[in-house]
Amino acid sequence: MSNKKHSASSKRWLKEHFDDVYANEARKLGYRSRAYFKIEELDKKDKLIRPGLTVVDLGAAPGGWSQYAADKVGDKGTVISCDILPMDPLPGVEFLQGDFREEAVLDALLTRIDGKNVDLVMSDMAPNMSGNNVTDQAGSMYLVELAFDMCHQVLKQNGNFAVKVFQGEGFDQFVKDLRNSFKTVKIRKPDSSRARSREVYIVATGYKL
Repeated sequence: MSNKKHSASSKRWLKEHFDDVYANEARKLGYRSRAYFKIEELDKKDKLIRPGLTVVDLGAAPGGWSQYAADKVGDKGTVISCDILPMDPLPGVEFLQGDFREEAVLDALLTRIDGKNVDLVMSDMAPNMSGNNVTDQAGSMYLVELAFDMCHQVLKQNGNFAVKVFQGEGFDQFVKDLRNSFKTVKIRKPDSSRARSREVYIVATGYKL
């Protein structure tokens, strides 16, 4: 395909992607995505994942976060991942394909969890971007609210939550809601997150039942 067929934005994305030190390093090390480095940095700062923990990864494909979590929880831990998209198998990861907004998929996920025994819910979900900031922000906040609702269903006391959020309408209220449910709430911008992106990561620790 000739360059003439690429839009200016897609050419910029392609250049960013192939010049991106994190994307290149992920390919070299065999990581599923550059997102691996985001959860790695969050974990190093906030001590989220340890051997033996049970972790739920929402919107997991292609698997960067699940891959990191499985390595950290080890054989005695559990990683349960869910995504609408397919995901190639990962050692130590139980994958459920489907939309957890649908009752049947949610029930299957809850069955695998088997009670309120999850130590960490994490979500790197994002909506399919339309280019309309209002629509995209609403879609993003809808997803983070769903992930937060999952916390209420499955997190054990003092469990933790790590979620990608786009700054904009609804962000401040979401942070306030988290502060009502967790002892500590921190806003992070990992080095591997592109500078021009509005995405930040919220790490909420110490869930209050």
